[in-house]
Formats: sequence, structure tokens, C-alpha cells
Amino acid sequence: MSLAEKKYVMAIDQGTTGTRVMLFTYDGLPVKGGWAYHEHRQIYPRPGWVEHDPLEIWEKTKQCIKEVLEQTKINPREIAAIGVTNQRETTIIWDPKTGKPVYNAIVWQDRRTAKEIDYLREHYFKVIQGKSGLVPDCYFSSTKIWWILDNVSGVRERAKKGELLFGTIDTWIIWNLTKGSKDVLTPERYGAHVIDYSNASRTMIFNIHKLDWDDELLEIQGKIPREILPLPRPSSDKEVYGYTGPEVQELMGGVSIPVTGDAGDQQAALFGQVGFDVGDVKCTYGTGNFILLNTGEAPVPSKHNLLTTVYYSLEPKKAVYALEGSIFITGAAIQWLRDGLKLIEVSAEINPLAESASDTGGVYFVPAFVGLGAPYWDHYARGLIIGITRGTERKHIARATLEAIAYLTRDVIEAMKADTGRDITVLKADGGAAKSDFLLQFQADILNVRVVRPVVFETTSLGVAYLAGLAVGFWKSLDEVRKNWRMEKEFIPRMDEKTRERLYKGWKAAVQRALGWAKEVPWAYGYE
Repeated sequence: MSLAEKKYVMAIDQGTTGTRVMLFTYDGLPVKGGWAYHEHRQIYPRPGWVEHDPLEIWEKTKQCIKEVLEQTKINPREIAAIGVTNQRETTIIWDPKTGKPVYNAIVWQDRRTAKEIDYLREHYFKVIQGKSGLVPDCYFSSTKIWWILDNVSGVRERAKKGELLFGTIDTWIIWNLTKGSKDVLTPERYGAHVIDYSNASRTMIFNIHKLDWDDELLEIQGKIPREILPLPRPSSDKEVYGYTGPEVQELMGGVSIPVTGDAGDQQAALFGQVGFDVGDVKCTYGTGNFILLNTGEAPVPSKHNLLTTVYYSLEPKKAVYALEGSIFITGAAIQWLRDGLKLIEVSAEINPLAESASDTGGVYFVPAFVGLGAPYWDHYARGLIIGITRGTERKHIARATLEAIAYLTRDVIEAMKADTGRDITVLKADGGAAKSDFLLQFQADILNVRVVRPVVFETTSLGVAYLAGLAVGFWKSLDEVRKNWRMEKEFIPRMDEKTRERLYKGWKAAVQRALGWAKEVPWAYGYE
């Protein structure tokens, strides 16, 4: 079948809580019925530890692919390409001969390597930030690899012999998609063992200037063997990472489809928001909040505790960069109100409950469940609800939770303005929590910036679909993609300056009280 007869691009979005598979048309619109989603287990072996089962994730991915094809009844031959986007930093090491991991996936939220990070911050902060663009933190992949090498029997020895593979979730999914196919970039590894530059830039062992693994960073972070590392590639790869192997072909009636797009979920979301101009900025309101600002073809070092990261790449050894502020817990705090405190029965209930309160009654909620990310980078911070009185009700806690999401976002936007000297006039919003009109209106108010929401909400999936489609010529250019963006709703600031700054001052005071808590009581978090 010729390219002209191809009608769809498939996107696999493997996230922190579940996996989504979607089909998109040339107009950048989801196919009716062309999506499926399944959650996977969250595993908490100890306080501060978070794991996933990689085999369960792969099974859920196949299930989603199968359901999408059954629901739409499309001919798989009409799919031009497959793109993969993912929860970033989450770390897997596996045996390519058996396809089995040596340990569970250690999730980006995991805090078990706090002591290693303390060591790196004390001795190698400038080296790591200068080369990787990152602030040393448990968040990133390198110390998770280090932990597995040192704590799982026999892994370091096997890794040195080249018997094991490391990957972030994108690498794991692409390897499984292409496993057993002869047409892959790394045939000696049983599948395409690749990682795009954007995901590689989240590992803390990748040199974002050279766009390759860095020997010094590997050495100082647990002597990580190069033999286990995937091949870094552009986010949209005309050479094709590989073609779907026998396991996936069985789901697709024997059809082999090129896998050509790969990007971290937050980079994919900005791409899906057509953030192609320098200064374009988006915030994804998901499990956490992630704000990315396009800085162009040169990395901008941050002086205000943001991350300098690869945004995307359309050709080898060349990239577009971004400044990023990563906020670990936002939407997950809503889930905690639902599942932990049982304050609400379903997540959507938080919006009318919050709106029923005219204010929070002086309550602030700092959701530092796994520490605080940008711009604080305090892995010893812990969650805090402060300002409670006898008059505090459910509605005040609900409102404080949504307001916290907006305050944390302002923290990052303020740092971005300081780093770039740019005023930000428009914030593009996406992600599950961005469905809340209350939240986005408060966001516009506390930022004094116009907030816009697109018609297509799943911008992460859409972004990697664009990357995959561009690689095979389904879309010919960024300008062609740009025409697909449509606004669903905008939110204009309406809060007066005095109120805005009074509320934000209270927020900053609450954060100060949350910082460093786990260092004060280390026995409570397994740090002794």
C-alpha cells in the first residue's frame, strides 16, 4: 500500500498510571472509537519507593493495541507509522534473551537514592548540571541504574559482559514492539534498543551538547557500563527504529508497521501543542505538572533551578532545546484525596466541591509527597496541610488542592521569566486536570497570564503521532502540523494585583514549612 493510501498514525502513550493507545488522522484528530486505556499497578515496597511491573505494562500495551483495532475495524495496512511516548526517567534493566527484567521498573517518583544524590550534589553538582542540563535528583534515571547494579545479585557482572540492556519506558516498549524483527537498527539486541535524544536527556548520564552518552557522568554515577545503554536517535527517525515483530504482527493480521517516533511525554505534549516557536510554553496537568518553554537550537543554562533539556530532534546530532520545570505531585494529590483520605469518591467531584468554597479559609496544601521538584529540588520536603481551624471543611481542602497546582506552576513560570528575561503572555494547558475550568481560571488569575486549552486534549499522544508521521512523510512539514491546532477555551485573568500577591505570599510561607522535613525525622522515611 502506498503512502498516499495510508490514513492513520498510531500513538502509544505509556504513562505513570496507565497506557493509552490512539489513532490519529491527517487533520490531527482522534479516530472515533480509536483509543483504549488500561491502568497498571502501583507498587510501594517501602516509604518513598515506587515501582511498576514492566511485563504488566507491556501486556497492557498489547491489550490497548488489540482493542483499538477491534473497536475501529480499520485495516492495519492503513497505519503509516507508530510513535511511542512515555513516563520519563523510569528505569528498567532486562535480559534481551528472555525478555525478562532483572528487577521491577523503578519509577521517576522513587526516592530510594537520596543518599547517592546527596553525594553527587556535594561533589559533582556543576559537572552534572553543565553536561546534562539537570539538577542532581533522585528523579532521574542514573542513580536508579546505580541502585540496581549494586543491589540486585549478579547484575553488575552481567551488565559489564553486555548480557543486559537498560532502557527508559520508551526503550522498553520499542524493543518489545520490534522484538524478533530483522529490520531494526540494533539487530544484535533482538529488537530495536534505542532511545530518542529527549528521553536520553532525562537520564543524567547524557551530554546534551554532544547528544551522546558521557563517559565522565557514567563513571561518577556508579560506574555504569556503556554496554547496557541504548542507541541515541532523533525523536522523528527517517531511518526507522525498526518494524513491528512477530508478537505485534499477530495482533495486526500479519502486517509489519514502522516504528519511527519517540519522545518523552512532556516534550511530546509541547510538540502536540505545536510549540515550535522560541518562547512557546505549555503546562501539562497530569500526575505531576510539567512546564516546558521552547528555547530554540541552543541549550539555555538555568540559574534559577530549572532543567535544560532536549525538546525534540528531527535529524541526527541536531536538536531543539527547552527549559523545564518539573513538579512531581499535582493530579496525584487529587487521587490521594480520593483513595487515601476518601474525601471524594471520584476525581471529578473535586471541582464542584472546590467551587462551593469562596476561598480556602486560610488553608494551604503543599503536596510534597515525594519531595519538591523545580524550583526547590528538595527531596527531603514532605506534604503539608497548614492553616486548619475548627471551621475547615472538605470544600476548603479540595479548593486548597487545586490552588496548590496553580501555585506550583507559578513558581516555575517565575523562574522561567528570570532565566530568559521573557514575559510569558500565553500558557497552553493540557492533561487530565486541565479539564477543570476552576483550576485554569485560578491559574490565569495567579499568573496574570492568558491560559488556553486546545480542542484535542491528548496532546502527548498527538505530539508523538506527529513525530512518527513526519518521519515517513505522512505530514510533510512543521507548518503542515501547525495548521491542525485549534483552541477550545481561553481563560483571562480577573484577579486584582493585591489579592494575587497576598495569596502567593501565603503559599511561599507554607512551602518554607514543608522543606527539609524528612531530614528532621529521617527514621520515618527509612533514611537511617
